[in-house]
Amino acid sequence: MIAANPRAALRAQLASGELVVAPGVFDGISASLVSRLGFSAAYMTGAGVAASGFGLPDIGVLTMTEMVERARVLVRAVGDIPLIADADTGYGAPLNVVRTVREYEAAGVAAIQLEDQAFPKKCGHLPDKELISTAEFVRRIEAALEARSDPDLVIVARTDARGPLGLDEAIARANAYAAAGADVIFVEAPEGTDEIERIAKEITCPLLINLVIGGLTPLESTERLQQLGYAIAIHPSVPLGAAALAMLSGLADLAGKDPAQWLPSKPSEFFNLVGLAEWSEIGARFADSLGRE
Repeated sequence: MIAANPRAALRAQLASGELVVAPGVFDGISASLVSRLGFSAAYMTGAGVAASGFGLPDIGVLTMTEMVERARVLVRAVGDIPLIADADTGYGAPLNVVRTVREYEAAGVAAIQLEDQAFPKKCGHLPDKELISTAEFVRRIEAALEARSDPDLVIVARTDARGPLGLDEAIARANAYAAAGADVIFVEAPEGTDEIERIAKEITCPLLINLVIGGLTPLESTERLQQLGYAIAIHPSVPLGAAALAMLSGLADLAGKDPAQWLPSKPSEFFNLVGLAEWSEIGARFADSLGRE
C-alpha cells in the first residue's frame, strides 16, 4: 500500500512524545521542498489548496473530489514523509464521511482531519462559524473510524467551538471526540497563551495546534509546545504566505504599482485576494432572500 510506511512513521512519531512540526503544503513544489528540507511530516492545507489551486477563499466551496485529487499529487511529491490532510467537514453526513475517508485513504494520506462545523465551513480564523451538534459529529467520527481499512490511518477530530461557543464548550467537545475514538484532537483558534496551556492540561488525547500567521492563536515556539505536551504543530501559512508575498511583490513591480495596498496582515485580508468579499456577498444575498420567504 502506498502510504503504509508514512502512516506507521506518523504513528511512531506520535508515540515518541516528540512534537511533529508539519508545514503547510498545497502544490508540488511546496510539498517537494518540505520533504527535501527534512521535515518529518507535511500538512495539506485546505486554505492553501483553495487559494493556489482554484483562486478561491477557504469557505467550503471546494468539493471532496477536488481535494482528494490534490492530496494524491501531494502524497507523490512528499515521498516517504506522512501527509496530514485537511478534509473539512467530511463533505456531508456520516455516509459521505465514509466515502471521504475511503477516497483520502486510497490517495495515500497518513492522517485525515475532520471538523465539527456546519457545511459550508469557513477558515477557522474567520468569524461567524456555525457548528453541528456534538452528538452528530461523534457519529461522523465513528463513521470515519469504521471506514478506514488501514488501522494506522490517523483520524484527527477538530472542533471550532472556541469562537462561537467559548473555550469551555470547545474542551468539552474535544474530550467527547477523544472518547469516541479520535486519534488526535485539534482545538481550533485558541486565543492567548493561557488558553493554549489550558487545552494541554484538560485534554489527555494527543493534541494538534494550528499556528496561522496573523491568526487568532499566538505563535508559540516549538520548544514551548513540546513542554506543554502537544503532539503536532501545523504551520499552514508559512510557505503559502511567502509564495503569495513574492508573487505580489514581483507582479506589482512589473505593473509599476505599490504592493502595499494588497499586503494582507490577517487571514481575511489574504482571502480577499481570492474573492472572499465577493463570495461573502453572494452568500449573504441568498441568505437574505431565504429569510424573506
